[in-house]
Amino acid sequence: MTATTAPAAGVWGAVWQGLTRSTSGFLGLCLVLGVLVFSFAGPLLVDTRNPTDIDLIWGPMNAEHWLGTNHEGKDTFVQLVLGGREPIWVGVVAALITVAIAVVLGGIAGYVRGCVDHFLLQLTDITMTIPFIVLMLVIASFYRTASPLMVAFIIGLVTWPYLMRSIRAQVLSLREREFVEAARLQDLGTARILFVEVLPNMAGYVFINFIIAITNAIYAVVGMYLLGLLPSTADNWGLMIQQAWDNNAFLLPTATPFLVAPMVMIMLFQIGLVTMSRSLEQALNPRLRDR
Repeated sequence: MTATTAPAAGVWGAVWQGLTRSTSGFLGLCLVLGVLVFSFAGPLLVDTRNPTDIDLIWGPMNAEHWLGTNHEGKDTFVQLVLGGREPIWVGVVAALITVAIAVVLGGIAGYVRGCVDHFLLQLTDITMTIPFIVLMLVIASFYRTASPLMVAFIIGLVTWPYLMRSIRAQVLSLREREFVEAARLQDLGTARILFVEVLPNMAGYVFINFIIAITNAIYAVVGMYLLGLLPSTADNWGLMIQQAWDNNAFLLPTATPFLVAPMVMIMLFQIGLVTMSRSLEQALNPRLRDR
């Protein structure tokens, strides 16, 4: 079969071209890779024990403590290094769940139509009415500590409807193309036509929305830690911001790095993802590719 859009095999080449031919896209890629290396390779280079020292509470920046110390006398830089893994991988897992549900249900709804389409649209309407914050409050009341995997699972389960509707609209358009009609004439079966012929031609669109889903999920998990909905003993950028707020770090000049550093890391990672998604959209969208 020959589709009118770029085949899935050429998506990665288009992704690389889109990121390297655009200055903003390349800088975004460098930002994302830099934060990932800092968060996942950094813990291998620092002393992860980071003991409490009451004599160093809110200590200033110096050669030994590059970003000073926090309200417990712990090294802020070490906490910053250790605090990136959880929100990033929770965001990625949540985005994978979101995109997987949206692609499968959106593809089925757009291709099969009829009663199935009506039922799935009703399901999206019901899911969209679930108050996310209230749901997390209920979960926090039952579990003293919610595992990162559970958090990712919940975020993924409540954020798929918006993307599902977009996927459905894309499939509704693709199902009328000639290559899909040819596949129907060969009686290849609904599952094969949908998942082999139709959905691969949306790989670029899905990949861009996957990046957007990561940014939304990270904002969600950091916001929940900031609001105290997810108590955790693990180092986490959102938890650092919450602890800084609870201990009035904004009133102490020496405590400023403990409050600002995790915010800067989150901003850098999000800016990198956003600039990457814009460059990728221009590279993968046929209507924008030649502009």
